[in-house]
Amino acid sequence: MSEAPQPTTAAEKQSNARVLPALILAMLSFSVVQTAVVPILPSLAKELDVSGSNITWLMTANLLSAAVLTPLLGRFGDLRGRKPMLLISLAGLVAGSALAVSTHSFTWLIVARVLQGAGGGVMPLAISIVRDELPKQKVTGGVAAISASMGVGSGLGLVATGLLLEHWNYKSIFWMGLAFGLLAVALVAFRVPSDPVTDKDGGADPLGALTLAGWLSALLVAVSQGNHWGWTSTKTLGLFAVAAVVALIWGIIETKVSHPLVDLKMMSRPAVAFTNLAGLLIGFGMYGSFMVISNFAQTPEKLAHYGFTATVLHAGVMLLPSAIGSMVAAPVGALLIARRGPRLPLVLGGVLGAVAMAYLALRHSHEGDIYTASAIFGLGIGLAFAAMPAFINGAVPVEQSGIANGMNSVLRTVGGAIGTAVMTAILTGDTMKLPIKIAVLLPTLDAYKHAFWTTAIVCIVAGAVPFLIRTVKPAATALGGSAPQDSSAELVKTDA
Repeated sequence: MSEAPQPTTAAEKQSNARVLPALILAMLSFSVVQTAVVPILPSLAKELDVSGSNITWLMTANLLSAAVLTPLLGRFGDLRGRKPMLLISLAGLVAGSALAVSTHSFTWLIVARVLQGAGGGVMPLAISIVRDELPKQKVTGGVAAISASMGVGSGLGLVATGLLLEHWNYKSIFWMGLAFGLLAVALVAFRVPSDPVTDKDGGADPLGALTLAGWLSALLVAVSQGNHWGWTSTKTLGLFAVAAVVALIWGIIETKVSHPLVDLKMMSRPAVAFTNLAGLLIGFGMYGSFMVISNFAQTPEKLAHYGFTATVLHAGVMLLPSAIGSMVAAPVGALLIARRGPRLPLVLGGVLGAVAMAYLALRHSHEGDIYTASAIFGLGIGLAFAAMPAFINGAVPVEQSGIANGMNSVLRTVGGAIGTAVMTAILTGDTMKLPIKIAVLLPTLDAYKHAFWTTAIVCIVAGAVPFLIRTVKPAATALGGSAPQDSSAELVKTDA
């Protein structure tokens, strides 16, 4: 009797040591690639001889591609196996990076960013693989580590961008993405086993996929380009209308087909719906804060009488504590989830994000203020990212975890696009009149204060959302990956 558990324990340790690092690196690869171009968009505009409004398509195209492909890859992972879809997701990232390295054309660079957006599928697929492959007691920590890697990679990407530009040109950033992607592909191929969990009773839903892509595309383009086109322009309002109509059609289709791409009944469960709302708000806060803090740090102090005249590298270093904070948050979040459930870390995530941005609204005259706020914000983001998959995985059966986590990732991306657009509108809406002409209009200090307070309010609302979810079941059971036949009983307990 005493000998039986020993082989299982050894196998569990080996599985944990082999699988989790590969999945974390895959997540880091995508998050680094996604944010690395953010601080160099003005430089790229000059390098490629493109207007400031058009260069933002390098970010819009990537966000749009990730938003559309993430749920599709997550669902196909549920249907056909998570490992093959994870390799396809990483292959898109590698192909996009290789194309970006080889081209000097702005058009082809946009195509490259679209291909890189396929890496968005890493998040839901990696979380599903952890749920399948890791021993029950390791699932919470594994999911927390992968989720927090999103914040870690975003912070590291900003620092790496500045460091590379100090010594090489912008192509080096895409070389970095290519190297990360190739290493991730190799580790996933050799270390991640073929997963046994597939939704054998499911089926394809091409019309649902097409309409989902349609309304997400219209919404994200409208949000991302609204500042340049004008929020009341015909193009912007027209795209919002298209998004609303196509989303309605999509919802009708998903309730009628026998095998929907997205099970709307599953999405409407409180634990899933309110977690997705929190994800949208946290995405708003993360992307918006990165942009505002980076711009604030790079503002020439002699002209504006605020800011730190920081280089891209220096601004990235100021945001490095956010990556460290997210790294610390992974084990802390896993511990809190195991002991208290996912509500506490999600609440703390929103509160810490609000505290960090309120701090910056009140204190911003020393570099130490940026470092302090960045660390607090990163800790909050990491806790929130760790908690959201815990809520979702506790509310959905194993065979739907890919699409459920995929939609949560989509809403974080949509929130990020909205956050970036709102922050841009705030900063460009109140600019300074300077005695000399410069290429870029500088926002007033009040504009930055308003941006900081807006982000703080969004984060505190995100911290209040979890109180709308009544969680009864202990998190360890929810995340442990019980047998599919027990799913219904678990859902009742989780969504009480």
